[in-house]
Formats: sequence, C-alpha cells, structure tokens
Amino acid sequence: MPLPRLIPCLDVAGGRVVKGIRFQGLRDAGDPVELGARYSDAGADELVFLDVKATLEERANRIELVERVAERLAIPFTVGGGVRSAADAEALLRAGADKVAVNSAALERPALIGELAERVGSQAVVLAVDATGGRVHARAGTTDAGRDAAEWAAEGEALGAGEILLTSIDADGTRAGYDLALTARVAAAVSVPVIASGGAGGAGHVAQALEVAQAALLASILHEDPDRLASLRGELRAAGVLLRDAA
Repeated sequence: MPLPRLIPCLDVAGGRVVKGIRFQGLRDAGDPVELGARYSDAGADELVFLDVKATLEERANRIELVERVAERLAIPFTVGGGVRSAADAEALLRAGADKVAVNSAALERPALIGELAERVGSQAVVLAVDATGGRVHARAGTTDAGRDAAEWAAEGEALGAGEILLTSIDADGTRAGYDLALTARVAAAVSVPVIASGGAGGAGHVAQALEVAQAALLASILHEDPDRLASLRGELRAAGVLLRDAA
C-alpha cells in the first residue's frame, strides 16, 4: 500500500496565497511561487494550487502563475479552479501541472469527469468535494449542490476520477482537527485515494486523518511557518506514522 502523503495547499486569489476560516475572511498568506518552492525544497510529497476565485469570477485559471509555480517544483503538482473543459485541463498540464482538480463544473455537468479522464487519464483527474454537514457545496462553498458528499464521491469515481480531494468547510481554517467522520464515510464509499482537507492544527490531527485517508492537505498550519513541514514530518514519524523520506 502506498505511504500516506503530506500535501501543502496554496489557495490563491488575486495572485496571492490566501487563507480564511470556513472559506470566509480570506487574508494574505504569501507569494505562491515562493511558498511552493519552499514546500518543494522542504520535502512535501505533492503540492495543490487552487484558484479559489476562478469559478466565482467565471474565468479560467491564471496559466502564467501556474507556470511560474511549476518551474520551481520538484514534486507532483495538482491545479484546480476554473476547469470547465478538457481543453482547460490540457492547458494546465502544458503549464506544468501533473493533475487537475475539478469541482463546480463537474457538479453542473458530471459527464465532464469522464471527458477529462478520457483525454488526460484518470490518474490526472482529481474530484474536489467541498462539504458542510455532509452536503456538497459548489462555487467556493457558496451554493448547496443538493448532493451527499459520499454519494457524489462514489459517482465521481465511477465517472473516471482517480482521486478525491475532500474539504470540510465546517473545519476549514479552524485548526481544531479534520472532520474524521465525514472523511471516513467518503473513504468507505470509494476505492480511489482520498485527500483529507480542513482543520489541521497539529501533528495529532494529521495522524488521525491519515488513519482514514491516504493523504492530508495542509494550509494554515504551514503558511505562517513553512519550516514547520520538516518538524511536522518528524513528529508524525515519532507517533508511528510511516511516511516517505523527504526528497
């Protein structure tokens, strides 16, 4: 079985990394190019870049910024935000992404997942699921999509998604721990890897998430102190969590 992954996440708006609580009150957290490079150099297993305003502003992802981040990375790179077609996905892969994440556009037209999988391969398609109270929300968490998170994840897998990025809006930015019940329910509904997102406040929270998911997304816990990634890896190993060796 593959070892669990630690994945820093860059939520980007206006060309800057931002972070809030439960998707609200976004505050500046740094330059995405510099943060991405620091996380790559510090031994992150992968990096996720999400343009959190692309869908709300009805535009594509900022390709030039994705290219600049990708140039500084030596790790797999997932990019999401504004992906509405296979052409959008291919443009991001040409810009340096290894995988693309799709969210609101797939909820509006689920067939998009299969189209992406056919064009770029299931291994490069990540279904991002944002949920509160177990229900999926679209458009940066602003719209109830009328779907159960576990059921939508299972449907996404059946359509061709190779990975699920599950964010608990309720836990996002709180540093009070991941929504383990939701994560476990979604993980039980699919056979593809699940990335747990939202709520990491310490090594104990991450260790708990990795008991039910295959990867943990990290944002607030790192952005204020990027060097925390190295010490976090050490704390997890001391707690008995098996991890890849840092590059």
